[in-house]
Amino acid sequence: MTQLDLTLSGPDLTEALVNVSSVSGTEEPLADQVEAALSAYSHLKVFRHGNTVVARTDLGRAERIVIAGHLDTVPLNDNLPARRADGLIHGLGACDMKGGVAVGLRLAATLAEPNRDVTYVFYDCEEVESERNGLFKLTQSNPELLEGVFAVVMEPSNAVVEAGCQGTMRIEVTTRGERAHSARSWMGRNAIHAAGEILARLAAYEPRRVPIDGLEYREGLNAVGITGGVAGNVVPDLCTVEINYRFAPSRSEAEAEAHLREVFSGYDVVVTDSAPGGLPGLERPAAAAFLQVVGGEPKPKFGWTDVARFTLLGVPAVNYGPGDPLYAHKQDEFVPEAEISLCEQRLRSWLTDPA
Repeated sequence: MTQLDLTLSGPDLTEALVNVSSVSGTEEPLADQVEAALSAYSHLKVFRHGNTVVARTDLGRAERIVIAGHLDTVPLNDNLPARRADGLIHGLGACDMKGGVAVGLRLAATLAEPNRDVTYVFYDCEEVESERNGLFKLTQSNPELLEGVFAVVMEPSNAVVEAGCQGTMRIEVTTRGERAHSARSWMGRNAIHAAGEILARLAAYEPRRVPIDGLEYREGLNAVGITGGVAGNVVPDLCTVEINYRFAPSRSEAEAEAHLREVFSGYDVVVTDSAPGGLPGLERPAAAAFLQVVGGEPKPKFGWTDVARFTLLGVPAVNYGPGDPLYAHKQDEFVPEAEISLCEQRLRSWLTDPA
């Protein structure tokens, strides 16, 4: 088995990680290397759960924080092996999120006595169905391994703090009619025509702007798909509009569902997918210290990430990592070497400065 060298620089380690293919569901070789590399350090206690690797310091510090990153990538798109040019590392997963994983591994290996106890989590299957997600599985099997006062999920964020995340819910709103020959349409009821009122409600909807910890989370309610129709000469008896609701993390999933049922009262509403938001928790001392070291203005996270899983455990979390999220999953994804080094430097300062 190839051995990962955690004494490499952050950019060099990122290149090495990119060159170990780890498409979702095939992370075992990379997880094996990560486990072996971390197990060489006596200041870490290492646990393995499937293809998720957890490494923890146990120094009896007053606080424990969590640093997490996923090992998997989306499918290959003719973008391996890694390529370096002009201060950028190109390749599958470079941005999302092996640059962040490299930072986490470097910190785990080189910080033997951080000012806070640290739990490092490197997990599998983030890019696929929720039930396969290694972090989710850990919340079910060993939630005590994820305990802490604050967590940093190293998703690409341009090395800027993106706090918390939106919740997301998808619903299907259905109209029903009666089939008829289109030449004698008065003999039926057109379900697609009846969906016009659903679209009208969406067009008139005014999404909230919700302040939390000094950040403004903007909500959104949008039709993302519509299905209906039987044949070119048949009045359709069924039409379904698929709608996605992105809601502020102060609203629970139950509250979000109740709100949507109110907006679309009078229609059949079915929830097809749901995930809670993640609260930023910027008022926590560990978070305040983190922001002081990182600097800049924190931003709300527009989108859903695994920070929400920490919220469910009562651990506020932020997204912070190298790379532009707009390049995640693209064939030409890349991560700037300077951002890898900057993220490591800032996290190292946070974990070594007097707490």
